[in-house]
This record gives sequence, C-alpha cells and structure tokens, in this order.
Amino acid sequence: MSRVQLALRVPDLEASIAFYGKLFDAEPAKLRDGYANFALTEPPLKLVLIQGEPGQDTRMDHLGVEVASTEAVHTATTRLGGRGLDTTVENDTTCCYALQDKVWVHGPGKEPWEVYVVKADADTLTRQPRSACCAKEPAAPEAGGCC
Repeated sequence: MSRVQLALRVPDLEASIAFYGKLFDAEPAKLRDGYANFALTEPPLKLVLIQGEPGQDTRMDHLGVEVASTEAVHTATTRLGGRGLDTTVENDTTCCYALQDKVWVHGPGKEPWEVYVVKADADTLTRQPRSACCAKEPAAPEAGGCC
C-alpha cells in the first residue's frame, strides 16, 4: 500500500468534513478533536484536515506519502539522502493521533514532504514535549515538521 497524503489546515473543520465527505462519497477514517482524515482507496489519497484559525483561508499544511512499513520508510530515507536531499528522521513519534516512523524532506519552495508509516493509533495529537508535528501553527520549514 502506498498513497499520497494532502494535509490541509482548514478554518471550519465541520464544514470541511461535510464538503470532502460529499466530494469523495466517504466518511472520515479518523475523527478527533481538531482533526479528521479520510483514507481513500479511489483515488488513493490520505486527506488530512487540521483545525486552523476561523476566518482564514484553507491552506496546505504539508504533503506526504504513506507507506506500508518502517522498512519502506528506511528505504526512502536511504534513497532520498543518496540523491542529495537533506532528511530529518522521526521514529516512534506521536503525530495526528498515530504512532509513526517518518522521514521529512523539503521541496524547492520549502514545501514539507513526509514519507511515513502509521504503526498504531494514539490518544493524543502530538507527543509531549510538544513536537513540531501537527502543532497549532506548523513548524518553520527548516525545523522539519508538521504531521
């Protein structure tokens, strides 16, 4: 299994859930306080919705590729680093109500991309102490993270 992830920071989570539910004819796979995701098979997409500030426009938070195993994350880390990209590895990190292993890279426009595997469900949005992942305001691109 592999699918692209699009994480959006939205001003009205409930309205966004209703809209994307209609658009993709699907229910959220995970729904938590300030967070929802749709794990779609057609098209193969993990759509993540993160509660933003009321009145602001929806904006891209980050992009990702969900993979099936920690081994696939390690393979991506080696491949990306071998091609000259700066990588930031996060293992056993709690992010977006899930325990994950991941590697981050940034595109030429500083857009954050993660290659990640979900290892287990989690009860919190982020680990403590607060990580850059899924923070109320995303980390600066050079800090290496969002969810």
